[in-house]
Amino acid sequence: MAGAIIENMSTKKLVIVGVILLLFQAFAFMVGGLIAPSPTTAVHYLATKCVDTVKHRQETKWFMPWGPDQCAKIRTFDEAMAKKIEANNIVFAVHVPLPNKEMSSWFQFMLVILQFDIAFKMYNQIEEGVVVTIDVGLAYRDDTFSEWTEMAHSFEQRKLSCNFTTPKTFENEGRYYECDPLPFMEVGSVAHKYYLLNIRLPVNERKKINVGIGEIKDIRIVSIHQNGGFTKVWFAMKTFLTPSILIIMIWYWRRITLMSRPPVLLEKVIFALGISMTFINIPVEWFSIGFNWTWMLLFGDIRQGIFYSMLLSFWIIFCGEHLMAHSSNNIAHARRTVQQLRIEASIERIKVSKASADLMNYCSEHARNDPLLMGIPASDNPFKDKKPCTIL
Repeated sequence: MAGAIIENMSTKKLVIVGVILLLFQAFAFMVGGLIAPSPTTAVHYLATKCVDTVKHRQETKWFMPWGPDQCAKIRTFDEAMAKKIEANNIVFAVHVPLPNKEMSSWFQFMLVILQFDIAFKMYNQIEEGVVVTIDVGLAYRDDTFSEWTEMAHSFEQRKLSCNFTTPKTFENEGRYYECDPLPFMEVGSVAHKYYLLNIRLPVNERKKINVGIGEIKDIRIVSIHQNGGFTKVWFAMKTFLTPSILIIMIWYWRRITLMSRPPVLLEKVIFALGISMTFINIPVEWFSIGFNWTWMLLFGDIRQGIFYSMLLSFWIIFCGEHLMAHSSNNIAHARRTVQQLRIEASIERIKVSKASADLMNYCSEHARNDPLLMGIPASDNPFKDKKPCTIL
């Protein structure tokens, strides 16, 4: 493209810019590989089976699996049947994090995955395409002695996908199904130190709620959060790179405006792509450390969507410009070829006309004196006519 910035740069400057970019990229890889820890950590929890009586339910609705205020617990469902405890009175309690640990706002998010341990029973098998209904409550607190504050409560449904790899016989009763993990919940901001999950599996045979889900033995959850050390390194790199990208973008647009011609569409799209890249790299996550911004995940998805939309637009316009330029070059080449052929044809016609004129002059001036024609009668000599030569 005529007037493009890269084409106006010397080879030496272009090589220097490329080497600097490669060094920055290598530095970023080294920081991520040698300094920063792993991006995320997964912690496994086994839910504690708490007993919720009618009297207890009126006093409080949160059940702690351990500590001074821990709930009344049972080990197995066989124990619950022996004590005549109904399934609706069993609460699966999970405290996040583990004892003697705290959550931090540097963790940025918390993703929870649900896993059921279901035993095979000949008379209580998992039905095909069965859906499990979950009554779940989430609470938080910032110290070990204050009351729990409800953060969310919901009735959720998840489709079970389980396989039993051995033959379904009485001898194999008690073996566990292989069930796929279920997406459970996601917290967009880890602003509190302690979280408590209370999970119920309500049973209603008349409404077909949690019927045909097999014999659930335990509930396990996996909590995934971003590591604080990784978050600090990530924030530092974004804080450093954002001004650099902004400076390069300003320099690029200044060079564009200094040209004698107005900016073309491709140059405008490159500038818009730089703006979207700057927008996605602005370290607004710093504010999530001091504020409980639960919408940060949504905001991050919006920023990524804008950037990828601009990147797609850039490639569409770039490819379109390339195809149009290629097509224009083909048409121009064809026109030049036709014009050249016309010129060559005109030159050939001029040459033929000149040769014809020379032959006619020869015929009219030298044919009568040609010794080869001496003694030939005039009637037999075509060169002695008034028009001795005829050029067809």
